[in-house]
Amino acid sequence: MDRRSALHALGAAALMPWMPPPRIGAELGEALIALGSRSPEDVAQDEALWEVVRRSYSQSAHFVNLESGYYSPTSTPVLEAQIANLRRINEAPSFYMRRQRVEEREVLRRQVAEFAGCSPEELALVRNTTEALNVVIHGLELPPDAEALMADQEYPSMLEAFEQRQRRYGLRIKRLSLPAVPKSPEEVLDVYRKAMTPQTRVVLVSQMIFLNGLVTPVKAICDLAHERGAEVIVDAAHAFAHLDFKISELGCDFLGTSLHKWLGAPLGNGLLYVRRDKIPKVWPLFGDTRLEPEDIRKYEHIGTHSIPTKLAIADAIRFHQGIGGARKEARLRFLKERWTAQVKDLPGVSFNSPLDAEQSCAIANFTIAGQGPKETAALLYDRYRIFTVGVKTGVRVAPNLHCTLADLDRLVAAIVELSRA
Repeated sequence: MDRRSALHALGAAALMPWMPPPRIGAELGEALIALGSRSPEDVAQDEALWEVVRRSYSQSAHFVNLESGYYSPTSTPVLEAQIANLRRINEAPSFYMRRQRVEEREVLRRQVAEFAGCSPEELALVRNTTEALNVVIHGLELPPDAEALMADQEYPSMLEAFEQRQRRYGLRIKRLSLPAVPKSPEEVLDVYRKAMTPQTRVVLVSQMIFLNGLVTPVKAICDLAHERGAEVIVDAAHAFAHLDFKISELGCDFLGTSLHKWLGAPLGNGLLYVRRDKIPKVWPLFGDTRLEPEDIRKYEHIGTHSIPTKLAIADAIRFHQGIGGARKEARLRFLKERWTAQVKDLPGVSFNSPLDAEQSCAIANFTIAGQGPKETAALLYDRYRIFTVGVKTGVRVAPNLHCTLADLDRLVAAIVELSRA
């Protein structure tokens, strides 16, 4: 990549006329330009570059943060943009909301849609994955005897949403169980193939399982479901801006994600994708009779939004694109491989995640014999000041771009010590 192309990439998400120029940082900008045409896998191991990236984040010095799955850190340029938005809008609050808000939101919608890989008329700006997918789960027109298919490993809020719809309106729920460590994506696909019946009308599938980071073959599952006459809802909470993909590549009917996870937008941002021809058949959660049934904006009528927070999505996209989606994915996978390779063969240490590149990226899940997940997570924090989370299948480790190799080596040393206790 030459200097002009690199600068173009850094500014590809430069958004609204009133916003400052790209603030990815001069030092980081020059470091990215110097990469030239090196492959993402090669760049993933360039510690000098990633040290510059790390300085774009402000993280607590009191512990090592290896839990980006709940809420990823926001880079300093994005945080500064959010604060600048808040100050600007606070100077003319009602004036802004009545005179400027709609126009700026539509500009943002177009830019997020271009980044996500869909039409602006198929994308709603919401607050998180749970809100996005509840719109579809409760609003999709289905007969009472329709069958909804989903894995036991889906996010609990989504399972509960389907259970509530079942109690309220009638619905047949069928659950399947995915292997924690599949031999291949085909093994996962085969589980769905065997579970689908002629009554299956909707399938819920996570692109990346929140418990252990398993990357599912979403495109193949969508193709299979469509062949059987079913629609597919994709939970992309952990995949979006973690894996390098576009929504249009998945072939799904509906998708929801949280932009405050791996994209690093401020907390309280998400998106909902609804394929254009499906919009009229999905009711909004909140009443809106002003808009036509085919207007995606009907899903955004929730009252007053936090506009300064929402506008900063633009800066998160800018920062992400400056680094490059493929480079980021390669780095996250490299970080996972850095620590897992050193402990996977230790006596008493077991992994409940696939570790191969095709079925995993940053997230991995492990257990230590004789310890429960929450116990291990507590010991990691109390003794070693390493923050992870204990989930029902094990300890989930989710490093991000702010992590150093020293952070991961500290985790390795802690696991070695705990496994010998």
